[in-house]
Order: sequence, then structure tokens, then C-alpha cells
Amino acid sequence: MKKIKIITMLVLIILITMVSVFGVYTQVQNRMENQVREYALDMDLKGARYVKLVPNTESKEVIKDENGNEVETEEEMTDEQLAEKGYTKESIANNSQDSLTLENYEKSKTIIEERLKSQGVEEYEISLNDKNGEILIQIPENSATDNLVSNMNTVGKFEMIDAETKEVLMTNQDIKVAKVMYGASTSSASNGTVVYLNIEFNKEGKQKLKEISNTYKEGEVIPANTTDNTTSENTTSEEGNTTNTSTEENTTNETSTPKTKQKEVTMKIDDEEMMTTSFDVVIENGILQLSMGSATTNSDDLQEYIKSASSIASVLDSGNLPIQYDIDKNEYILSDITSTEIEYIAVAVGIVLFIGLIVLMIRYRLNGILSAIAFIGLISIYLLMIRYTNVNISIQGIIGIMITMILNYIFVNKILWKIKNSEDSKKIENIKQGIKDSYKEFFIRLIPICISIIVLCFASWSTISSFGMVMFWGIVLIAVYNYVITLTMLKAKAEK
Repeated sequence: MKKIKIITMLVLIILITMVSVFGVYTQVQNRMENQVREYALDMDLKGARYVKLVPNTESKEVIKDENGNEVETEEEMTDEQLAEKGYTKESIANNSQDSLTLENYEKSKTIIEERLKSQGVEEYEISLNDKNGEILIQIPENSATDNLVSNMNTVGKFEMIDAETKEVLMTNQDIKVAKVMYGASTSSASNGTVVYLNIEFNKEGKQKLKEISNTYKEGEVIPANTTDNTTSENTTSEEGNTTNTSTEENTTNETSTPKTKQKEVTMKIDDEEMMTTSFDVVIENGILQLSMGSATTNSDDLQEYIKSASSIASVLDSGNLPIQYDIDKNEYILSDITSTEIEYIAVAVGIVLFIGLIVLMIRYRLNGILSAIAFIGLISIYLLMIRYTNVNISIQGIIGIMITMILNYIFVNKILWKIKNSEDSKKIENIKQGIKDSYKEFFIRLIPICISIIVLCFASWSTISSFGMVMFWGIVLIAVYNYVITLTMLKAKAEK
């Protein structure tokens, strides 16, 4: 029975090792794909997207009336047309000299960091040039990178305006928080999932939204029983005076149903129209729920809607950039460490490990052989665990893996030495006591190291947190795996 237990564990170790080294392949359409997750590499091994933001140096032309107020025109006007209306054209810098301060540079850097965090970017590096306000950002290269980059230099100026009069009704100052939500469609005409952008307003904004939704819900009533048809005719006398003659004709319709002109509001971000909408009910809870796209059952479309809503939410949550930035550089740069160099390191570590296991087998014979096989199984599970616990492997992470292997080697050697030097190495009681003493001595000494490792797991620097996470899972595995596998085989060997 004990022999069957040992054989079962050996077969299990072989299977786990094969999965870890070779993977598990299944057919997907016309190709075979490995279903075992790939290693998540840190930017120092995989490379990164480098984005450089510089303060905008351009100017924009604005039209002002005789009172100095900006005027929006739908079509371009000539200088003569502007003069006739009493308008003037001015060139205004996008970033005034007063805004280009160290305080605004640092605030911009903080806002960009908040946007990265709110969109789930855990690994990034950001630096600021105090002299000219340039911001250099490094983020991992993946499917979401382009979307992240496109939102980095968005100023984030939110406005809700009257679609007709262009009166500004609400701004960023009224927003409390923006969130992304989704749920099943309630419409009978369409099935699927709908993505919503939920904008929750603060106390003042809540009251404003209530008043706006009430005003813009009612609309403007236009009587339908009377149509006012007015024709005007201008005649010019010989003296050059102009006389206006108008003729008014009233026509009464057979029906007297009034028409309602629905008033609408337009929402803008950085003067770009996001959507134009109206209100069906008065909103009293201070939450504006905007649907992104339409109801869908397509996972790709759903992810796009979520991505778009998340981008807008992160911009609204983080606040306005005090400075308008341009993307000066946007490029992917490979790591200085090539995959070939990583393979050389892996081969070197493997050779050293192989020699160490040979030493165990020669020194402790059958116990050494069983421990060496169990050691290989631990490495296989360890590498799988790293892949499935979202650990990004950096150079420091690789060092952490090697340290874990060294610690496990020392621990196993300590157990085997205790067993060999017990009063009677064949008695199961002595073996159990030797194992107990080894655990106690080894892990008591590791307590300060374990505390330091837990602290490193929460470090903001990704390469250091990578080392901490790798070491944390390594020490947990050493304690659990050796107790369940290695020691079980040693006990079974002694009892057979």
C-alpha cells in the first residue's frame, strides 16, 4: 500500500512536470493552441510603450463681440463680415504663460497617474521634467495600450450645454464620481447587455440636474391651430430711403392639436460633442445614466463599449488637466534583455540545480532520490503558480525564483540530514521528529524575511513588487508542498 502511494505521487509529479514544460494543446479551428497561460513579463523583460507628453505651444483664433464675449459661428466669416457685426478676431495661446508653472506640471502628472490607475494599469513608470513640464510615461504593450495613450492628453473639460442657445448648464465642478455599469436590456425590441456611463453629481450638481431635467423635459409648446405666414417686401424710393411693407396672412387649420418642440442638451468633453439628448423624467437622485452603444450579445462589441465608457469615466473622475498637452513621442521599445539571454540564464540555473540534486542522491541515497524527484515537481508547480497568480516576472523576479530554489534546497537538505543523523533513521517516530524540528528551525529563521517580502508585495515599483510576489508564493509553496508530497514519500518509504 505504501509503495502504491509513492508510485502515485511519482506519476503525479511526472504529469505536472510535463504540463509545466510542454503545456496542454487543444485544437482551435485549424490550429493547435497551448491552453497553459504564458508568463506575464515585466516591462524590463518584455519592453514597453514610451509616451512623451509636451505642453502645447499652439494658439487658437477666437471671435469676440463688442463686449468681449466669445461668439460661436457655424461658418467661417471674412474680416469684412466680422467688422459689419462688430466682431473681432483674436489669437489666444492654448496654454497661457501663467499656466506653465511647476504646480500645474505636478498636478498634470498626478491626474495622468490617476487615469492610469482607474483603468487598471498596475505597472507603469512616469517622470516629470520640472523645467519644461515634459512628462515621460512607460506602460506595458497590450491590446488596451492605444486606448490608454489616446486619453492621456485629454484635458477633460466636461460641459452640459443647451443644444440651441449654447448656454453652459453644468461643468466638471458639479461631478462627484463617474462609474461604468452594465446590465440586461429592458427593451423588448432588443436583447443583450447594455453598458452605461453613470455620472453621479455632488450636492450642487444634484440640484442643478433636477432643475435642468425638469426644464428640458417640458419642452416648448407651439400652437398648431395658427400658422403665421408673413411676407415682406422692401422698396427703395428715389431718395434712397427704404420702406418695408409686410403682408400677414393667418391660416386656420382644421385640427387644433398643439406641437411640442423638445428641448435638448449637448454633452461635450474638450469641446467635442459626446452626445445630444433630452429628458423623459425629472432626475431627482443626482445620477445621470448614459447608455454607451446599443444592447449587444457580441462579446467584442461589449468590450469596446466598456473600454469606451471606462475611458470617459477615468477622464471625468480625475479632473481637468491644467495644461493642454501634445503627444510628442509614442513608440514601443524592446527590452535590452533578449529571449536568448533569458534562455542562457535558465540553462545555467538548470545545470546548477541538476548538480545539486545529484549531490542529494549520492549523499542520502533512496531518500535523496525521492527528494530530488519531489524537488522537480515543486519547480513545475511553482512555475505554473506564477503564471496563474498574475505575477509579472521582472529581472528581480527571476532572482526571486532562484532564491526560492536555493531556500527549498537548504530546507530539503536539512530534513534529510536530520533523518540520517537521528538515533534510528528507520523508525518513523524519529523521522517525524526530525521533520518537525526542521520545519520549526527553518521557518522561525524566515520570519523576518517573510515580513519584508509581504511589504515588498505592496511596493509601487513594479520590479520590486514582482520580487516580493515571487518570493511570497515560493515560501508558501515550500511549506505546503514539502509537507504534502516530499514528507509523505519519505514517511511511506520508512514504513514499507
